[in-house]
Amino acid sequence: MERRHFLAMLAAGAVAASGCTQPPPALAEPPSGAAGPAAVPIPPRPVHRVPIPAGALTAIPGPGSNLALTVDDGADPDVVGAYIRFARDTGARFTFFVTAAFEAWHTHRAALRPLVESGQIQLGNHTWDHAGLTTISRTAMAEQFTRSKQFLLDTYGVDGTPFYRPPFGYHNAVVDEVAADHGYAVPTLWYGSLADSGLITEEHLLKCARTYFTAQAIVIGHANHPPVTRVYGQLLDIIRERGLSLVTLNDVFRT
Repeated sequence: MERRHFLAMLAAGAVAASGCTQPPPALAEPPSGAAGPAAVPIPPRPVHRVPIPAGALTAIPGPGSNLALTVDDGADPDVVGAYIRFARDTGARFTFFVTAAFEAWHTHRAALRPLVESGQIQLGNHTWDHAGLTTISRTAMAEQFTRSKQFLLDTYGVDGTPFYRPPFGYHNAVVDEVAADHGYAVPTLWYGSLADSGLITEEHLLKCARTYFTAQAIVIGHANHPPVTRVYGQLLDIIRERGLSLVTLNDVFRT
């Protein structure tokens, strides 16, 4: 698919998430980000790991003060790079759901791979080119997973299993079966969005963060547009004020 057309389709998928009202967990979309020099690191805390519950993930079960920020796509290489700097500057822990066809994941391999190897940043599978999985054949679904899985292995030495995020949140029993056949047994959704799969204002993004940065939440964001890169300090302020701890999915789930 021609890159400009692909990006336009991705932006169109943001309409359902452009507001900050709570979307149905299977239909939302969200964040991206970066840190400024004033951002103060938040040290990681010991985390009690729990078994992965059956079905699609929308939150971290049980009591706790964890926040799983999950960042999708990677349409803008500058935003991916800013997220990487955010992690290096502050110690922030989060999960990228990689749309492997985006060139940002090639561009930033050298900077990102050490963070992946240390476990500070986790990678999950967001398919090869963000196809709507419920609208394509089983063979095409399988290709979406195999191509992205091989890319992750070749580029970062991990395959992202068992977590996958279906594009647009759309999945069904057939999608989950095909995903599981390739090692992705955990469809990972969310219960809170930064609403930034499309271009929004910094103010709106922060409003969404104040709404959804809560204990044991899985929040979705996107590395597609620059506003998030200008509010990392404010995002950390919200996390700090609420006593939350940023975690990857592997930090909190036993796999």
